[in-house]
Amino acid sequence: MPLKITTIGDGAMATVCSQILAGKHSASAPVEVVIWGRDAARLKEWDTARENKRYLPGIKLAPYLKFDGDPATAFANASYILCAVPTQYIRTTLTALKPHISPDIPVISVSKGIEISTLRRPSEIIIEVLGSHEVCAASGPNIAGEMARKLPATMVVAAESCEGPGAPHMADEPLAKQVQEMMTTPALRVYRNADLLGVELAGALKNVIAIAAGILDGMAAGHNAKAALLTRGLVEITRLGVTLGAQAETFAGLAGLGDLVTTCFSPEGRNRKFGERIGRGEKAQDVLDTIVGVVEGMPTCKSVVALAKSAQIEMPICEGLYAVLFEGRDPRSQLADLMSRELKREIAG
Repeated sequence: MPLKITTIGDGAMATVCSQILAGKHSASAPVEVVIWGRDAARLKEWDTARENKRYLPGIKLAPYLKFDGDPATAFANASYILCAVPTQYIRTTLTALKPHISPDIPVISVSKGIEISTLRRPSEIIIEVLGSHEVCAASGPNIAGEMARKLPATMVVAAESCEGPGAPHMADEPLAKQVQEMMTTPALRVYRNADLLGVELAGALKNVIAIAAGILDGMAAGHNAKAALLTRGLVEITRLGVTLGAQAETFAGLAGLGDLVTTCFSPEGRNRKFGERIGRGEKAQDVLDTIVGVVEGMPTCKSVVALAKSAQIEMPICEGLYAVLFEGRDPRSQLADLMSRELKREIAG
């Protein structure tokens, strides 16, 4: 029997990660990767064309990458599940698929965000809905288009496991090593990290800062302003993460600083592009209506502000962005407010 991996979701990251996994096939170690999505007709079209025309046009798909809109067959005999669903849709999607997925199958999540209604991270939602015993998060500076073109990239994985429902979750080094080996290619170097909480929080929060970075780009605020935003944004990300129990070092690594820099500077990043158009004067909803894919940073901004309020910590950049996105504040006046805050020592955060 070949190793079978079933991907939930058909977006850019879902496809590129599936492409990487399918590319590991060999005669001595056969691998089959199946992408499941809601639109069976679209999946059939991509399978026939051997191209994900909506999210990765021009990229030819590996021969051992298949598409299947029928969950009964897509998840049959799967050894791993790859979850690449936007965070706000994980719960409803997995609830519908639960009859076809055993809790004994390890789930690898590449979703980034925090659920608005519950403030749960992707791995927490997966565990709640599927009762999964082993969950791994993969994150880092990963622009899907660059990975699809096999440009050099890095990734970090962190895993946890438990013995059953309600049991405490512990770091799962064996699963992290398995995923590390599965995902590593000549163009992708994968590292391990024992801090699943930190990896997921960093991946979620960087999208919020990326929107703010895009707004600065749209306002032509300059490189000095953007560098300051990234630096102070990382302070806010780290402050929240450590308060919630994550390790500070995680935010200085690939999942934190690495992903933040890539997302804030890449012209391909949806969150940055979304922010740039707002900085040029467009309304958030008008921009969302024209963007292909989900801008995860917008709902995550709501979740982050709620988490910060609950933890009683200060996150002025995220709070300022919330005011722009959800309260109609002008980006320039919000920037002026940030620049006129009380003077303080940098070392104090």
